Amino acid sequence: MSHKIALILGTNSNLGLGIAYRLLETVDPTSRLTLIVTSRTLPRARETIDKIKEHNAQNVKRSGILEFDYVLVDFSNMVSILCASYDLKKQYTQIDYVFCNAAHGVYKGIDWIGATKAIIKRPIDAVTNPDYKIQRVGVKSGDGLGVMFQANVFGPYYFINLISTLLANSKDGRVVWISSLMSAPKFLSFGDLQLLKTDEPYEGSKRLLNLLHLATFESFRKRGITTYITHPGIFVSANWVASLNVLANWGMLMLFYLARALGSPWHNISGENASTAPIFAALEADPVSDSQALFYGSSTSVNGTTSVKTEEIDGTGAEDVRAYINALSKEWDEKLKDQIVETRVAHLKP
Repeated sequence: MSHKIALILGTNSNLGLGIAYRLLETVDPTSRLTLIVTSRTLPRARETIDKIKEHNAQNVKRSGILEFDYVLVDFSNMVSILCASYDLKKQYTQIDYVFCNAAHGVYKGIDWIGATKAIIKRPIDAVTNPDYKIQRVGVKSGDGLGVMFQANVFGPYYFINLISTLLANSKDGRVVWISSLMSAPKFLSFGDLQLLKTDEPYEGSKRLLNLLHLATFESFRKRGITTYITHPGIFVSANWVASLNVLANWGMLMLFYLARALGSPWHNISGENASTAPIFAALEADPVSDSQALFYGSSTSVNGTTSVKTEEIDGTGAEDVRAYINALSKEWDEKLKDQIVETRVAHLKP
């Protein structure tokens, strides 16, 4: 019996759950499937596992063995990242799929006047490229790094390198980076790679992720790991919903459906539809015919049919990003080298 092991970062988000649900439905139902969820807290990890179990029992009913595990990790904490990788390497000899769904946000709220004007003047664009979200500026993690830079880019990248042997052991290990539709070059200044000066750090982190992927997918391939960069389009996100009251949330949902009805390919709305591109990249994409240099996006048609659309990525500055990230990685290798100490060594006296 074949055995597939999938690790989903940010599993308790709408998109993370959507990915888990689609794996239940898409991976050979007779095979053994292990889903490893991640969370910063144990209660949330257990809650997430219960939701996935319930979905399987009610909607999928896989006939093969279905197992669950969890890893507690905070991607804005380098020691936590190191410990999580250590735990995985003790528990597993290989991992087949890693979905890097890091979506940390520092939202303060919404510019309601700006949002109203945008929706009146350009309703479809306003719910596709919302420029009225208010984000905090200059937020650092406890490690002294830009929190959006660390949680959404550097932390996951460092983590993937720590567990790279597990992916290489799979023989077809896949890393699926999950970026954003809002990741254009305008969101990133090369004088602010840690995203401490920008008022759009989330979007900047996704632009960084695009460039990091472009600069590293070939080196990962030489190590036996296939990486793709994807985006989920527009869907109902927990981070976004938290900023809205009930009426605003209902209005946003109606505008999403209107945008889709008027021809927008990106308004997927549900987490499962939004997971179309990530699932394609993990299970179906062929590196020979499906270029790793393209941006794979989840799309839903007017009649609800899902598909994957590809776009070119402007790679300007990719090598600069790689050089900066690799130099920072070496700094943290040195800082963390004595953090994991084996405590169960038997000291025998002669």
